[in-house]
Amino acid sequence: MTVPTSRAPAAPGPLAVRAVRGATQVASDDPALIEQATGELLGEIMQRNELSEADLISIVFTATDDLRSTFPAAAARKLGLTDVPLLCTAEIAVPGSLNRVIRILAHVHSTQPRDAVHHVYLGAAAALRPDLSAPAPAN
Repeated sequence: MTVPTSRAPAAPGPLAVRAVRGATQVASDDPALIEQATGELLGEIMQRNELSEADLISIVFTATDDLRSTFPAAAARKLGLTDVPLLCTAEIAVPGSLNRVIRILAHVHSTQPRDAVHHVYLGAAAALRPDLSAPAPAN
């Protein structure tokens, strides 16, 4: 993931704390796959919301109980997020729920109104929130 260090000027508005959600699914409990998926998800969240690393307040990661080989937060640290508070926790093991899922709840500074935040659900994880799983905006 390449974390932008600056961004184009945002629409005028007061700076507020916003929460951005996202999720992705990995094929197996493999550290390389978890790192790759975490990076892809973080990159998409940051790109779609025009965020820089300086906009990040904190990120909470959850993983389903079948992902144990590495922490998604460790993957984020490897990608350069070394001064952002990160936390990993286990997702509730609900029978019949989607397996091998990494979820993100990022707290960010933004001038965007809450209804303009782009939540990102990639691949099979789009089934978790079809109401929020819009494709990436065309550039």
